[in-house]
Amino acid sequence: MKFFKYPSILLVATTVLALNVQADPSRLNINTASAETIDKTLVFVGQQTARKIVEYRKQYGTFNDLDDLAKVKGVSKRLARYNRNRIRFQ
Repeated sequence: MKFFKYPSILLVATTVLALNVQADPSRLNINTASAETIDKTLVFVGQQTARKIVEYRKQYGTFNDLDDLAKVKGVSKRLARYNRNRIRFQ
């Protein structure tokens, strides 16, 4: 059974949307934000976790994606995915 008549158009459209989401300046740049800003912007992230994110970033370098962010102690993949619409990496 075929779900999409033109899968290549769907692929292009999804790629364009993904690129637009990453470049959205209204999102929090997790690689430059202060702990205070992270605490205020992200849902279910408090001061302690926000400090851990900044400390991890200083020690290991920038985050490239949600999986990198989930490596921080106190940030699960589920929490990272929940906040994906509030975060950008560039």
